[in-house]
Amino acid sequence: MPMKHRMLLGILAGFLLCVSMAGLAYAQPQGVKAKEKELEKLRREIDDYEKKIKKSERREKATLETLGYYDRQNLLIRKLLRQLKNENGQLQKEIETLRQSITSSENQLTSLKNHYAKYVTSAYKYGRLYDLELLLTSNSINQFAIRAEYLRRFSEQRRTDLGTITQHKADLEQESSSLQTKLAQQQRLIAEKATEEERIKKKTLEKKRLLASIRKDKDSYKKELQRRKKDAADLEGIIADLIEKERIRKAREEASAKKEKRPPPENISAGLGFSNRRGKLPWPVSGGSIVSRFGNQVHPILKTVTQNTGIDISVPTGTDVRAVAAGEVAAISWLPSYGNLLILNHNNGFRTVYTHLSEITVTQGQKVNEGKAVGKSGESLAGPLLHFELWKEREKQDPEVWLSKR
Repeated sequence: MPMKHRMLLGILAGFLLCVSMAGLAYAQPQGVKAKEKELEKLRREIDDYEKKIKKSERREKATLETLGYYDRQNLLIRKLLRQLKNENGQLQKEIETLRQSITSSENQLTSLKNHYAKYVTSAYKYGRLYDLELLLTSNSINQFAIRAEYLRRFSEQRRTDLGTITQHKADLEQESSSLQTKLAQQQRLIAEKATEEERIKKKTLEKKRLLASIRKDKDSYKKELQRRKKDAADLEGIIADLIEKERIRKAREEASAKKEKRPPPENISAGLGFSNRRGKLPWPVSGGSIVSRFGNQVHPILKTVTQNTGIDISVPTGTDVRAVAAGEVAAISWLPSYGNLLILNHNNGFRTVYTHLSEITVTQGQKVNEGKAVGKSGESLAGPLLHFELWKEREKQDPEVWLSKR
């Protein structure tokens, strides 16, 4: 094959490689703005609780109200930390992709430039005489016309190649600029993550000091008992609301099926066979011991009889809390005497409740499998523990009857 033909094929190959890269987009992925808004919302909520804590501490001595502020603020800080960690992980993947793309672009640009340089050198050596010789040595008018068209298109290709090199260089510079922006963003995320980790350590110590002060005050236990009675009623209200929402949902599905003249949807949901798991459910935490059982209990400080609607399991703060059965996150809430709480819907009207959580790692509506970590245990006025409840519709169940023997 003549040298000029080989050069043309080389330039065309480089051009095709370049075109293949032109389709790559380096704009920020969809949803980035939404994520930034969510992070900013979390920061504002954390700062709001900081103001409430300072205001409460200035107004009077340590109170149960202040303790609640710490609980809610700590939950938000931990949620922010999880999101910062996820953002950093995603950003790292984007940075690696950009680096690989830049390396590929640099190699292709170098190849394209080399092909073009070879053409320029050849054109300098042979000039237009080579083109004229190619035309004059044609064996027929038809071959002459074909070669003339070939030379015309080749000349156009040279101009296109020069423009392509320029554009490719600009794209490469844009990629490099995007990489620098993402690296700077990553550094900010890492710095913010470190700041929030320090803040959570500080807040944990502050909360411990606050708890120690409150535990010395017998009146605090009386107030907590009053709050517990009210919160137990509020929790029952949340459960009732979830039952009603489930009833409405089923009624709508059945009405829709009837209107469309199709069989009603089967009640297939996470947690099938819950009724058959009596005495076989795994525990929500590993280890620990029950410090307060279901039903009437004598309060350890006030010596009064109180009713426990679940069981309290003593475990170190930060212990993984796991779903005892497959289900769906029905509610994430907060009540003064229960702290941060989570409710899972299971099949056949069963629900489980997990309270005094220092961290919640699932989201509303999320499906979870049995054994899935849904959060971490926290601390109550009575000490580090998890409060766990089990409901069948509106009826409270004794969790020990349902949990497997240890």
